[in-house]
Amino acid sequence: MSAVPLLDGVRVLDLTNVLAGPFAGYQLALMGADVVKVEVPGTGDLARALGADPDLSARGLGVSFLAQNAAKRSVTVDLKHERGREVFARLVASADVLLENFRPGVLARLGFGWERLRALRPELVYCAVSGFGQTGPMRDLPAYDQIVQGLSGVMSTTGTPDTAPLRTGFPVCDTLGGFAAAFAVAAALVRRERTGEGAHLDVSMLESALVAMGWVVSDYTVAGQVPVPMGNENRTAAPSGTFRTGDGLLNIAANKQEQFAALVRVLAREDLLADPRFATREERKRHRDELRAELERELAGRSADAWVAALAGTGVPVARVLTVPEALDLDQVRHRGLLHEVALPAGEGGPVRVLGSAVHVDGAAVGPAAPPPALGEHTRTELRGLGYTDTEIDELYEEGVL
Repeated sequence: MSAVPLLDGVRVLDLTNVLAGPFAGYQLALMGADVVKVEVPGTGDLARALGADPDLSARGLGVSFLAQNAAKRSVTVDLKHERGREVFARLVASADVLLENFRPGVLARLGFGWERLRALRPELVYCAVSGFGQTGPMRDLPAYDQIVQGLSGVMSTTGTPDTAPLRTGFPVCDTLGGFAAAFAVAAALVRRERTGEGAHLDVSMLESALVAMGWVVSDYTVAGQVPVPMGNENRTAAPSGTFRTGDGLLNIAANKQEQFAALVRVLAREDLLADPRFATREERKRHRDELRAELERELAGRSADAWVAALAGTGVPVARVLTVPEALDLDQVRHRGLLHEVALPAGEGGPVRVLGSAVHVDGAAVGPAAPPPALGEHTRTELRGLGYTDTEIDELYEEGVL
């Protein structure tokens, strides 16, 4: 990490579960925040039991949990227990940020609405992540990523006219909601630095997804065109999509006129420049199927790798279509240090590789500074820091509070 992490000294209480909220907390942890994960005693984050490795899931360290909880510390507190709420009140008073993704109103019903939180910590940045936001007719509905993908229109634009609607291959709406929350928290911290004022942030996964679809949504709101699924084609340009070669698939994005000219020169098909069907961007879009047929006729003569080499230095964006293992093995990805090796909690084996941040800070790759925590691993240490004695902590354990 950079010598001085960007969020050094910022303390975050992360009450979130599964993906959108924990992903936000992980982004903050990667930037140096001290993220304390507050979990339910005995079970913890549901993601501890999720993922592709059943053995890790059985040990409360599911792959889904490991993916976004390194560099956090875990404290268990039962917020339904009166003494648990007393513990939580002390935790809030010690925090800069509170991040949660309960259904709207749950935290308030437990006695920690915004007014109470602000009384405990006037400068608190409180960020609530939910499927549909804290207000409105859908506020109380349960939401997972797939639900939001369907409601937002993401699925309606994914796939081909024959296969749509399709879910994207990863939980994109959860991830977008997490990024939106992390960004909002960082922005609120900047204001607090200037004014001392906290903030109440209301992040909607549905709205995060719609905002991320900006160009697609604007096709409808500005141009009056209902977005439709186009497979691997780019609605704004042609040739821009996935093409068959003699061996393998190739993504080509010759979106500008000079890129199209460079492409057809390498393919020895400069005659296409004079073809009225392909002379301009709009004509190429109207005749994209005929253009694809012409290009794939030439592309069939070489492999995808050979065409990447032939087009190098021409200014034409081109690359093979890779699997996830192939993408992680790219020299570029390895050079940038995106994957980071972290230990598992003591006695649990490891190490494992997890993703760091997409951002380099001061020229350095940013990864987690500590391993993912075992459930409740840091409870005793944290409570001592809040002023509890070991005897009091033992009593709380005996009462099932921790």
